[in-house]
Amino acid sequence: MTSSALPGPDAPTTPGMDAAATVRVEQAGLDALARALEDPAGLGGAFEQAVAMLLGISGRVVITGIGKSGHVARKIQSTLASTGTPSLYVHPAEASHGDLGMILPGDAILAFSNSGETTELGDIAAHALRTGQPLLAVTSKASSTLASTATLALTLPAMPEACPMGLAPTTSTLMQLAFGDALAVALLRQRGFTATEFGIFHPGGRLGARLRTVGELMHTGAAMPLTQPDTPMRDVIMEMTHKALGCVGIVGQNGALAGLITDGDLRRALDQDLTTTLAKDIMNPRPLTINPDALAAEALQVMNARKRPVTALFVLDRAGIPIGVVHLHDLIRAGVG
Repeated sequence: MTSSALPGPDAPTTPGMDAAATVRVEQAGLDALARALEDPAGLGGAFEQAVAMLLGISGRVVITGIGKSGHVARKIQSTLASTGTPSLYVHPAEASHGDLGMILPGDAILAFSNSGETTELGDIAAHALRTGQPLLAVTSKASSTLASTATLALTLPAMPEACPMGLAPTTSTLMQLAFGDALAVALLRQRGFTATEFGIFHPGGRLGARLRTVGELMHTGAAMPLTQPDTPMRDVIMEMTHKALGCVGIVGQNGALAGLITDGDLRRALDQDLTTTLAKDIMNPRPLTINPDALAAEALQVMNARKRPVTALFVLDRAGIPIGVVHLHDLIRAGVG
């Protein structure tokens, strides 16, 4: 175990000093990891091989580890699964008692062990050798049993633990976690995984709400406030009042959106003779619009983009024809705002 850079356990410190020193030691570990990943002759090259290997399998990434490394492995498995890489966690001890059956042909095994000498991983490693399944070992000991057994060894830099005794896994587990995140993001990018796909795997909570599409939230059909350019303002006001979305879309003869009138436009036009004014006289010919596949979070961003925020957006198809209206209140009710 590499000794810690923190003061010894008996050295006088304050909680704040301990906290800052801990962060600095762990930050040094992350800096060392970043440098190692940039080395094509070392960890960087192995990382490239790992990404290619995991993209090439027909099955899942089976992730394993025990103790603190096991907790990290579970988190990485969750991140992989939610970003388009099918995966599952197998506990090493349970694997020795029947759970090896969870590892199927076409799977690859990703094992985490800082020392590389975790005895509980032995049966999983032996299983990989018997079946010829790829075994990727994430460890800080290149000469360890696990690294020498693996199809591909991913050796992290050996850095001091933040524990003043150099015993409790701290820096090492943070580096494992960062490495797993880097692997998940690299696989995400290589797969072309989109925000829409991410939303499918995250339907709950505020994040799920922000990843819903405009098409799921918009008002459609008869609920859309629409009229023509030559409509008298009296009728425009009636349409706006009846549909209660604070705006009216103006459509041309081809059905495409030609402009927009909001309740703010009405207030600004009060100095005109509304008995003779037509919709085309006060409409905004370049309104903000959005497409139905846009995320709800994007719609909120568009609404807030101007100095004078808008409260509703017309949703157009590719021909520019209105197919819906999304209102700020719809976004708020969905939990986006």
